[in-house]
Amino acid sequence: MKLFIQFSLLMSFLLSYQLLQAQYNFNEADKWLKENTPSLGGRATLMIYKDGKIVYSHSENELTRKQKMIGKFIAKRTGKDKEEVLQDFSENNKIAIASCSKWLSAALVMTFVDEKRLNIEDTIGKFLPIFTAAGMGNITITQCLSHTTGINSGELKESIQSFKNITNMDDAMELIAAYPMDSEPGESFRYSNVGLQIAAAVIEKISGKDFKTLFEERIAKPCEMKNTDFGDKPLPLPAGGARSTATDYLHFLQMILEGGVYNGKLILKKETIALMQRNHAADKKIMGSPAEAKNWGYGFGEWTMEDASANTNTNAVTSPGLFGTFPWIDNKNGYAAILFTYNIKSEGRHERYTAIKSIVDKALKNK
Repeated sequence: MKLFIQFSLLMSFLLSYQLLQAQYNFNEADKWLKENTPSLGGRATLMIYKDGKIVYSHSENELTRKQKMIGKFIAKRTGKDKEEVLQDFSENNKIAIASCSKWLSAALVMTFVDEKRLNIEDTIGKFLPIFTAAGMGNITITQCLSHTTGINSGELKESIQSFKNITNMDDAMELIAAYPMDSEPGESFRYSNVGLQIAAAVIEKISGKDFKTLFEERIAKPCEMKNTDFGDKPLPLPAGGARSTATDYLHFLQMILEGGVYNGKLILKKETIALMQRNHAADKKIMGSPAEAKNWGYGFGEWTMEDASANTNTNAVTSPGLFGTFPWIDNKNGYAAILFTYNIKSEGRHERYTAIKSIVDKALKNK
């Protein structure tokens, strides 16, 4: 009897889901996912949220022989189980999401702004004297969240490598304070890890709590992100250290799309989200930017998918990661989506991102 009830519930769910999918024609999305999965690392999940519900969720798993060999090599080198490394993707696979972390971390910092415990024009020297001593104390929180600190941390991969042997936030601040400057704060844009690392240190000083605890209390738990964290290493990396699932990250996107509210609970003010989505890198001298970003602008922890001015809100925002995961929100069309992948190769990413977004836009318009 118990098995019969469970089977009936499952069938009811599947029927409801099929009816939900039938509201839109996602044939082109299915086709695109099938054709592009080999170039996305052999595994991909696409999920779309609109009008209070998930309207699309589909995974493709087509690992080539070469990709399987690479996966086994990585598993051996990292000491992980090869079956776990090579498992098929679904909505609930947990993987490293690299720079998708930036959006999460910027949102966390902005919860302190909403509480008036922090102001975006506060200078970091107010909280971290080491930067005042280094002549960098006038850098603002705005500049930390928008990669406009003026700090020259070198190439992104080298910068990431330099943090590997650091085990605490104070030592991380000492490392950053020793970097040279590209320009005066606010004059140039360099995509890097340093600004969010500084912002994380600031909120730790304000709260007396560590970054991981703050993220769990203020973002993960209220957004029901049960499988999202910043790893088990002593030093959290706010700009690229998170691990998550497609389902979890879509919960975060849902909160942003719906004006900072998740399941009736206010996480961020609507005005704060609007501020995060402005192009704070407009008219800055570009000192370093990923090739796949093309002409996008940059807000707080997220790219503006238009070359908008500093005072103009963009229609769409994203925060893609090194391994190819592409989360985005389209305010104009009222939906959130995530393409969940794991692939180190970046060639053609911008074009693929643009293509899948265009396909989803069209599908949701032609209901």
